[in-house]
Amino acid sequence: MNPAQILEWIPHRPPFLFIDEVLELEADRIVTSAQADPAAPYFQGHYPGNPVMPGVLICECAFQAGALLLARRLGKSATAAGTPVLTRISEAKFRQVVRPGKTLRVEVKLDEELGGAYFMTGRVMVDDRPALRVAFACTLVTEGEAAQ
Repeated sequence: MNPAQILEWIPHRPPFLFIDEVLELEADRIVTSAQADPAAPYFQGHYPGNPVMPGVLICECAFQAGALLLARRLGKSATAAGTPVLTRISEAKFRQVVRPGKTLRVEVKLDEELGGAYFMTGRVMVDDRPALRVAFACTLVTEGEAAQ
């Protein structure tokens, strides 16, 4: 799945779309890639002279992969199914920093679906080494609806 196809399935848009390509897709698992673009403005301020991708953005790569997995699982574009909204982030463990120009390999597994809530685990690898492991949950929210 290429970037244009990704745009059909999730509501994220540049400059806040981080998933570049889908490498693998199964019913309960997705593997994507994301480039830590050296030209991204956050590298200018985080940190000058020693640029590091913010941890929250590494997590966001996993969250976006999860949104894409859900949209494909439901067989609907994300806007047709609802907007994926995080309801829980837990057990985030960072193992290494991510530098400009690196490629992130993002794997997300759907662990459980319970009453409209989707519980997932994300792993991010850089240079075949763990960079992040995070557990998270989300729900799909339609326009005007609040997350539970």
